[in-house]
Amino acid sequence: MRLLKQHNRFDYSGIQSRKNYSFPGRARLAIYLGFNVEHFDFGDGLGATLGPPSPQPDVLNYSWREYGNRVGAWRCLELFTKLEFPSTGIINTALYDHCPDLIKAMVERGDELIGHGHTNSERQAVLSKENELKLLINCRNIIQSKSGQTPKGWLSPWLSESNLTSDLLAQSGYEYTLNWCHDDQPVQMKVDGNKPFWSIPYPQELNDIPMIVARQLDAKDFTQMIIDQFDEMLEQSDHQPLVMGIALHPYLMGQPYRLRHLRKALEHIASHRDSHKIWLTTPGKICDFMQNEFMHS
Repeated sequence: MRLLKQHNRFDYSGIQSRKNYSFPGRARLAIYLGFNVEHFDFGDGLGATLGPPSPQPDVLNYSWREYGNRVGAWRCLELFTKLEFPSTGIINTALYDHCPDLIKAMVERGDELIGHGHTNSERQAVLSKENELKLLINCRNIIQSKSGQTPKGWLSPWLSESNLTSDLLAQSGYEYTLNWCHDDQPVQMKVDGNKPFWSIPYPQELNDIPMIVARQLDAKDFTQMIIDQFDEMLEQSDHQPLVMGIALHPYLMGQPYRLRHLRKALEHIASHRDSHKIWLTTPGKICDFMQNEFMHS
């Protein structure tokens, strides 16, 4: 029997046999909001669709996504602020040309910014090594110069990777990736170079695009998924530290009827804030904790 090809980024490790630790404040469940704010080429490239793709320019699907930047994102930020929820802006750098006030609002809230390519109209896996590295560096430099925040993390547009992506991320100064969805705990990745590089869990189930667009779940069903995931992981975290990410896109969850259901889920999570069992945080703070917990202990 032939051996299967391996990625060689990490070894297999069953969750039941790992080191036991607690997050800051003795919390056992770290929770973050991954708020994907994106911009697209008009008349070209990729993009989620509300209806069957039309010949370009596809006004229906483009304008549906643009609703997120004009309305949905602002409604979501209002909700996050009211509930005192930290958030993570996973941003295309094309937004700095298109709607810089939206990124400014996230920065003023104290949100972490994560690199997410220049636009979600393109996949980075098709790029040459040189152009992929250029994309990573350019996005990092733009965020740093425009927002005064050096991004630590990266999520590829459409989670598309080349075989070199993790190495190039580490080479260009990033400290973690959200691309891999293989675990409920942070995992140290094997990359070229001497600096540690982490995979922070990012959800593909608790994610509005695959659930609402691909599986066509109703908003109330997706909201119940968030609540069920939280309740179950909170129980599991009694004997294992866990990370729960919630992936949101403003053109989906910023629609008024979906926002109403999302509010219910986030209020449910926020009601456990005083139990000290949960840590409402960002992927960057989780990465910092892991560096200190495992690299300096």
